Amino acid sequence: MIVGVAVVELRVHASQSLKEKRGVVRRIVGRLRHRFNVSVAEVGGQETWQRAVVGIAWVGNDEGVVRRGLQKTLEFVDEMHLAELLGSEIELMRLPLEAGAFEAEEDSGDLFGEEAGRTEEDLDLPWSSAPAGALGDGGGRDDEEDEGKG
Repeated sequence: MIVGVAVVELRVHASQSLKEKRGVVRRIVGRLRHRFNVSVAEVGGQETWQRAVVGIAWVGNDEGVVRRGLQKTLEFVDEMHLAELLGSEIELMRLPLEAGAFEAEEDSGDLFGEEAGRTEEDLDLPWSSAPAGALGDGGGRDDEEDEGKG
């Protein structure tokens, strides 16, 4: 599996407030998601009026396809003319990092238990070492408790 990530730095010249800049960034993010079916988020410059840093993630099984896809997303951002593209960077990563890392799991079909030879604690998961109640009640998204109010 190939994971590609692009980081794009933008300047929104017409913006005179955070609200205007966020509107432009939302349009860019929405169009990228719709056109290319990629994961996109504003990852920097959230508190500035004219600067935004957007992260884009693309996953595939062919390095060339992922790289070309990310390059097309960058070209699309530039061609929208909603913001000036100040700079960009593309990084590719091949996963799993170790050959045969998942073969034992595929054979057993079970991540835990005696057959797999390990427990949940062996996987070093963030939630396995957190103190009780530190991550909420575990009953869903954090924003669910606000739904229906207001």
